[in-house]
Amino acid sequence: MTLLIDPPNAPGHGRMWSHLASDESFEELHRFARGLGIPERGFDRDHYDIPAERYDSVVAAGAVPVSSRDLITRLRAAGLRRRKSEVLGTGRPGRALVRPEPLRPGARVAVVATSGPVPESRLAVGLDVLRSWDLDVQVAGHVLDAGHPYLAASDEHRVRDFTAAWLDDSVAAVVCARGGYGAQRIVDLLDWDRLARARSKLLVGFSDITALLQAFAARLGLATVHGPVVTSLGSGDEESREHLRRTLFEPARSLVLTPEPLVVLVPGTAEGVLVGGNLAVLASGAGTSRVMPAAGSIAVLEDIGEEPYKLDRVLTQLLRSGWFDGVRAVVVGQLTDCGPEETVRAVLVDRLGGLGVPLVMGAPFGHEDRNLALPLGVPARLDETIRLRLMG
Repeated sequence: MTLLIDPPNAPGHGRMWSHLASDESFEELHRFARGLGIPERGFDRDHYDIPAERYDSVVAAGAVPVSSRDLITRLRAAGLRRRKSEVLGTGRPGRALVRPEPLRPGARVAVVATSGPVPESRLAVGLDVLRSWDLDVQVAGHVLDAGHPYLAASDEHRVRDFTAAWLDDSVAAVVCARGGYGAQRIVDLLDWDRLARARSKLLVGFSDITALLQAFAARLGLATVHGPVVTSLGSGDEESREHLRRTLFEPARSLVLTPEPLVVLVPGTAEGVLVGGNLAVLASGAGTSRVMPAAGSIAVLEDIGEEPYKLDRVLTQLLRSGWFDGVRAVVVGQLTDCGPEETVRAVLVDRLGGLGVPLVMGAPFGHEDRNLALPLGVPARLDETIRLRLMG
């Protein structure tokens, strides 16, 4: 392998930058960068942007100094030069993300298990719901694997199923079978370069799937759907099923995300793209390279089974990590089995009231029968009627 670095001659953000590349493979380039502690957010299509002050240390670690022209020539010769049009861009906080095409009758959707074990009876009911929407449903090979106490299948098999579904150009949407735990384990095992080159499609899930929704926003700049998983389609209410169907097939009809006014903790209105998901999963991913922060956005949050002091802990972790920096509003959904409402409300005000932005709670999404789908990465407005609406 030859790692290449050109002189720090590219200006930007008041600094000068070099470009670090490999003429062998992106995998080797990422491994080299990780070994030097270079954050993956510095990767841009086919190279890493390196600040001038790190140039000498990168050369000392084994990168070969070349001219900028030579670097580009060798990338092209190796077939590793990539134009902007060839890949999805990384998502930038606060910007609207690429929204995949809506589904049409007869569209093929793949059901994959990225997290916990999938109850067969609940899966069957949910599959019937999807088929009733005139969808061609394909179930991945390892959705009903057994043998692990808290994972649907091995990491290898879950990665294999997800990758096969995403790379299949005949698939228009990937819907997760259930949450639980396990998505965090496969995020760094996915080949993001291959996923980026595939046809954009809808990704649906919530709870533990937050890890994937965050990664797709941060790594691919792709909007996703925070909504019911397959095993909850049968137990959820009819409004939740219909709202998800409209979000997938007729997104223009799903403009109102919170039909009833929300509970105001800190008043105000705000506009921004939607970002967030499950609080505990967001906190566990804080500080990793595949996280979309809330800057310039409206944060939407939900959780289940977290006692008030645990809510305090995960909110504090997100605050300390900077995830909330620059947020424009916080919309809290269902905090199911998280303690008395008055206590939960006090925790939210204590931890988030100081952000100086609108703070509301009681939105109908989360771990209850009513779980209305939210398109993450899409612009929305918290308006004067205390409702959350999409902006067209």
